[in-house]
Amino acid sequence: MENVHLVPEEEEDDLYTGYNDYNPTFDSEDLHNDVGFQQAVRTSHGRRPPMTAKYPGTAIGGRPIGTAYGEDSCQGRKGEGLQESRMPVGTAMGRPMTGAVQDGAARPMTAVRAAGYSSSIARGSVFDPLGQSKGPAPPLETKNEDTPEEKIKILEKKVNDLIEESCLALARGDLQLNLEKAKEAGRKERALVRQREQTDTADHINLDLTYSVLFNLANQYANNDMYTEALNTYQVIVKNKMFNNAGRLKVNMANIYFKQKNYTKAIKFYRMALDQISNAHNAMRIKIMQNIGVVFIHMGQYSDAITSFEYIMTESPNIKTGFNLILCYYAIGDRDRMKKAFQKLICVPLGIDDDDKYIPPNDDPHANMVIEAIKNDKLHQMERERKALAEKYIMTSAKLIAPAIESSFAAGFDWCVDMVKGSQYVELANDLEINKAITYLRQRDFKQTVETLKMFEKKDSRVKSAAATNLSFLYFLEKDFDQADRYAELAMSADRYNPAALVNKGNTEFVKEDYEKAAEFYKEALRNDSSCTEALYNLGLTYKRLGRLEEALDCFLKLHAILRNSAQVMYQLANLYEMLEDPHQAIEWLMQLTSVTPTDAQVLAKLGDLYDNEGDKSQAFQYYYESYRYFPSNISVIEWLGAYYIDTQFCEKAIQYFERATLIQPTQVKWQLMVASCYRRSGNYQKALETYKDIHRKFPENVECLRFLVRLCTDMGLKEVQDYATKLKKVEKMKEIREQRVRSGRDSSARGRREGSAGSGSSSSPINTPPLRASVSRSEAKYSPVLEQGRDSGQSNHGTSAKGERLSVKLKTLPGSNEPYEASTQLEIDASYVDPLGPQIQRPKTAARKRTEEDEFADEELGDDLLPE
Repeated sequence: MENVHLVPEEEEDDLYTGYNDYNPTFDSEDLHNDVGFQQAVRTSHGRRPPMTAKYPGTAIGGRPIGTAYGEDSCQGRKGEGLQESRMPVGTAMGRPMTGAVQDGAARPMTAVRAAGYSSSIARGSVFDPLGQSKGPAPPLETKNEDTPEEKIKILEKKVNDLIEESCLALARGDLQLNLEKAKEAGRKERALVRQREQTDTADHINLDLTYSVLFNLANQYANNDMYTEALNTYQVIVKNKMFNNAGRLKVNMANIYFKQKNYTKAIKFYRMALDQISNAHNAMRIKIMQNIGVVFIHMGQYSDAITSFEYIMTESPNIKTGFNLILCYYAIGDRDRMKKAFQKLICVPLGIDDDDKYIPPNDDPHANMVIEAIKNDKLHQMERERKALAEKYIMTSAKLIAPAIESSFAAGFDWCVDMVKGSQYVELANDLEINKAITYLRQRDFKQTVETLKMFEKKDSRVKSAAATNLSFLYFLEKDFDQADRYAELAMSADRYNPAALVNKGNTEFVKEDYEKAAEFYKEALRNDSSCTEALYNLGLTYKRLGRLEEALDCFLKLHAILRNSAQVMYQLANLYEMLEDPHQAIEWLMQLTSVTPTDAQVLAKLGDLYDNEGDKSQAFQYYYESYRYFPSNISVIEWLGAYYIDTQFCEKAIQYFERATLIQPTQVKWQLMVASCYRRSGNYQKALETYKDIHRKFPENVECLRFLVRLCTDMGLKEVQDYATKLKKVEKMKEIREQRVRSGRDSSARGRREGSAGSGSSSSPINTPPLRASVSRSEAKYSPVLEQGRDSGQSNHGTSAKGERLSVKLKTLPGSNEPYEASTQLEIDASYVDPLGPQIQRPKTAARKRTEEDEFADEELGDDLLPE
């Protein structure tokens, strides 16, 4: 033991410790002093076994040398063979011979040489210290999948995979695949249970796997609105006593009953779940109590809802519960408790740190980088959302209770503002004042609105900009464009990046018809806020006024991508395509517009007009008829439908439309003449005669009515023909005299102008004045543009007018007499109307002989009526 050296515990382990140490046992120079060695040499303990043919060569050629103890051991086991005795047995008494060979490898001479390395290589040996020549390890023994236990494990893994696939499908929004995977997992799990029962291992059924399958299946039934199946599946879980904490799932069942509006059962299951949840899970109990309060609100039991919400506000107050409590107090009309609830609401802690932590210090670059990284992370976004939600609830509560808590709306709002100023939501006080002004505006109290908003002119820039923007909008609505422009400038000076202020400024420039400048303000508003749809819409209108139709079209197409169902945008697109002479695209956009507003009579009439221009009369009739059905007072639609039935030879159907026009415009004689003409054309001469007589009583100087009365009375052989003929002559004579006076007045005025211009010499060219009309009012020019054009030009009413005066759109007229016929008073608007369905009496300008009455009416025997092309 004196030669044994122990390593101290504090020293670290060394892999190569001891290889270079000197062991005195192997010192050959002191062998004569070694008592044990000398004794072994002198006694039989040192004798070696005799050499045999097994080991050829020298005595030390390949056999290990043992001590005396090793020799006795070999000789004692000679019956078991020499092979076993080749292993030396060393003791502390004997020292092994150096240079001996063992198992074909040279033994190291001393202990300082590493094991496995030798300078002499034995016969047939290869240097392979790591044993790589033996080849790779044998493969692992394969599992036998045919055993029942392995089949059960594989089936369990499949069930887990199906549950996972079902959850992933739900995350992707594929509800159908989600439910299919959940059902397949249920089938696999039942097969697994049957297999365990067949192998007598029912005691090892995986209850957690069964619970997961049923719970997932119930959830997916609920997500797919299969509420009955979901409730049945939840019931299976709840009734199984082997599932721990399954009673909590009654909350899910209550939620399903709430969706089904079965509020009584929802309350029952919420309370059952509340009874099974311990007080340790206080957050869960608070949520269930909140659900109970919401259900009571839907049931109209506000007192019970107040009880639940008051308990929550006492134990764990939150913004939503405080808002619901205010709603309940408002529903029962309790002013004092509304005030107390509002005070509790603004005192609810949000759990949000101050925003000052996001302000980077200037002297620490590392801190600046950290703050920049967390400035817009998920946590800060959640804080902003929570704060915005709280502000929304507070603003809504103040606007709701302000008219109810005090004698007047203004006093209630002032109380709310005072309360907010003393809370953590100080910045909401100004917003409440702005909302107060907007409420005045909704009550159409413009004076109070303006006074309230003017109070903000000396406030901070944000509030000042908002107030000035609203003032600009108000003055713009009142058409006080100078004040609107001034406050728009004020809003822009307070906040140049306020898109609403820029839009208001652009609107004032638009009204001044400075479209280029207005477009610049709209563009700047879009640069500050690309989602400002008002600026984009107004920019499109500006380009439209400037004639830049392609740019306007681009603006409205972008706007349509943002506002997919905006009727105004679709109509503007259709109108632009019509202006670009692309009627097919215009029709396509109007068709989309009808899907959004199917009862818009103007849109349907426009579709009918476009189809009529394209020559598709059947489609035009369909849309014109739909337009008439929704708005039966549009004169242009009524006129088109009446002309369509006349064109298709269904005059009796056209009567109802012209009668409708007669009710709308009773002073317009042409609609009554059209009714009479339809009766006459359809063969009902008696009704036509009565209608003409009624028209004659209302308009006694109407030439066309008298002509047809003379013709009908002649055809029917009535005695009144002479009276009507005499009246017709008188009316025509009066018109001739009137025309002569007009012509003489024109000639004298023209002669005076020529003399005046020749005498003064102030004009180098004659002034061409349009011919004056003696007895045509402004309303005739409005309703009868064709007649206006014919009379002003001194021509008769021949042919058709410009675009839109085709037979199927506007009523055509047959060639009239060469002499114009007009009423004697200004109130008779269309006295010279010519019936489009009957021939007219042509009177020559000069007669070669005096015509008798038979000659005057001989032209009426002409046969069928003719319509000009």
